[in-house]
Amino acid sequence: MQRTSAAGAWLVIPKPNTQARVRLFCFPHAGGGAFEYRAWSPLMPHDVELCAVQLPGRETRLQEPPFTRLLDLTKTLAEVLAPRLDKPFAFFGHSLGALVGFELARELRRKDYPAPIHFFASGARAPQLPDPDPPVHHLRDREMMDEINRRYRAIPREILESAEMLELLLPALRADFTINDTYAYTHEPPFDFPITCCGGIADDNTSLEHLQAWRLHTRNAFALKMFSGGHFFIRTARAPLLQTLAEQLNGKPRFAHA
Repeated sequence: MQRTSAAGAWLVIPKPNTQARVRLFCFPHAGGGAFEYRAWSPLMPHDVELCAVQLPGRETRLQEPPFTRLLDLTKTLAEVLAPRLDKPFAFFGHSLGALVGFELARELRRKDYPAPIHFFASGARAPQLPDPDPPVHHLRDREMMDEINRRYRAIPREILESAEMLELLLPALRADFTINDTYAYTHEPPFDFPITCCGGIADDNTSLEHLQAWRLHTRNAFALKMFSGGHFFIRTARAPLLQTLAEQLNGKPRFAHA
């Protein structure tokens, strides 16, 4: 199947803003899609345009084959997003999305494309650290789902108990964990833009040391911010997280005026 290359298929922009000062590209966690970030849009500073990245194989792109190699994905993303890099932009990625954003920033640098003004790595080990958990992408469907749920406690019971919903979720989830399990870090120089690393205090899968190790990837400022909640603190601690993003992007979130 031919992959869609139009930027419109790859981005969900809840509130397009031609006057925005900054674009914030948000990359989803494994198995996730752009819907994760739709609720953020009303809370963003007025001069930040939220652009949620929609990967193939999920939500509005369910019929498209998902990527299983990170290099293929980031090369495609670099070309797809290039027309949208005409004003200052930042990357936010949660869990696997942080790895996607990191390698995409490297790909942009190789191509001499514009660089982000800020990178937010959320709920993810620094990429140079080996994964202590064994691969899961080769497991049988139920075994894979059970192991992922044990690690991240992220799959709702109604999905686990629904054969139809599992059938829809499994291809993207297996593909994303194939990306994660087969990723091989290679050394490159650190970035010149600042990095802010965000984590959940009760995240059993991502330790403080895992997060602090992102410091090696910037020559610029580094900040580590911890929030209440587990691996998916991006949902349970949304307001303070967006406050942090706004502060780092030098804007004021709309809920600050509520």
